[in-house]
Amino acid sequence: MIPIALTVNGVRHETEVEPRTLLVDYLRDELGLTGTKIGCDTSVCGSCTIHLDGHAVKSCTVLAVQADSCEVTTIEGLAHGGELHPLQEAFWERHALQCGFCTPGMIMAGVELLDTNGDRLTDAEIRRGLEGNICRCTGYQHIVEAMHEAAVS
Repeated sequence: MIPIALTVNGVRHETEVEPRTLLVDYLRDELGLTGTKIGCDTSVCGSCTIHLDGHAVKSCTVLAVQADSCEVTTIEGLAHGGELHPLQEAFWERHALQCGFCTPGMIMAGVELLDTNGDRLTDAEIRRGLEGNICRCTGYQHIVEAMHEAAVS
């Protein structure tokens, strides 16, 4: 077992983990943050996307020990004071989700994309920026619309 200390959604956690524990498993199994999904086990789908020190990463490709001393934000950590993040709100308003399985990862990737590029994104740039996140239900158009709506809010 290896000791780690990390901050998840603003709360510091100190624990011991097996060296092979994936960050996605630590978040879901140890902290109960099940918004981060396990979709493919191969890092293809993006359902497990979280923010690690402010950058969107697929948490199925990161060991929990690699997150030692890091700041982690999951989908549960985006809302503040009962208010949804603008992209969460836009997903709701623009019907950019159906089954909801990909939604947390899509939103986490989208937040970084918006934070990096602001409201200057074209449809093609949004699609390219989210191409590491697969949605099997929506056809993506409503997701693109939600990204544009959140960019101006």
